[in-house]
Amino acid sequence: MEEALALARQAQARGEIPVGAIVVKDGTIIGRGGNAPIAANDPTAHAEIAALRDAARSLGNYRLPDCDLYVTLEPCAMCAGAILHARIRQLVFGARDPKTGACGSIVDLFAERRLNHHTTVTAGIAGEACGRLLSDFFLARRR
Repeated sequence: MEEALALARQAQARGEIPVGAIVVKDGTIIGRGGNAPIAANDPTAHAEIAALRDAARSLGNYRLPDCDLYVTLEPCAMCAGAILHARIRQLVFGARDPKTGACGSIVDLFAERRLNHHTTVTAGIAGEACGRLLSDFFLARRR
């Protein structure tokens, strides 16, 4: 999660909402991403999507069944869908997102048993640090 936090800080330095994500396979980071929708003029340029794309390129496969995704903020519905389609084994996230979270805060796509893939979800890892980074970012923007 420390690497994901570092990527979130880099996103913040670029003026983006500070969210970072990494994909890990066999203990090695194979994908990295930081939020970039503003810079890219792309509503899909979330940290999770960037990390999944990077990992898929690294492996030469859009399926990532033996991989884990670590992200500083609870994924939105778009990212949750991408995580499920990529067949990520485990999702680990830091802070909950009470406005758009799709891992239980608003909806829980990962609890939907009718879907054909099931990702294990672990919430709250380094949650205080992840949440503080986001809170400080938004507090500074309101000034």
